[in-house]
Amino acid sequence: MDDLDRGILGLLSADARISVATLARRLKVARSTIQARLERLETSGIIVGYTVKLGEAARAGRLRTTVLLTIEPRAQAAILTRLKAIPEVERIHTTSGRVDLLLQLAADSTAQIDAVLDQIGEMPGVKSSESLIHLTTKLDRAV
Repeated sequence: MDDLDRGILGLLSADARISVATLARRLKVARSTIQARLERLETSGIIVGYTVKLGEAARAGRLRTTVLLTIEPRAQAAILTRLKAIPEVERIHTTSGRVDLLLQLAADSTAQIDAVLDQIGEMPGVKSSESLIHLTTKLDRAV
């Protein structure tokens, strides 16, 4: 990836609906160059799709929670399978450091979050968990 690729990705991250012509104009290159770069970024797997990023208004009724999970090392595969079956679990990350997994949950109420946390805590191989309810988003640069 070079500066042009990073420029394309930056503009697409801000507005996935931006036209090829506008990309070319803003990056000061030919439209055909942008088209070729987009095709290469897509076929190489750097761009895997174009999506809508929901704002606070769309997420207003949903509570987000980060869960820090410590597990038995040999239980990871089974725990991941069970976590993937829980609809409130949006993301699962493995981590380095004092915890093994970082989860992001989304639910409609604290009672629903509590029920999911109980379900996770009862899984064989889960040693401990710590949960953090998200209050407001101050910055989101996620691509």
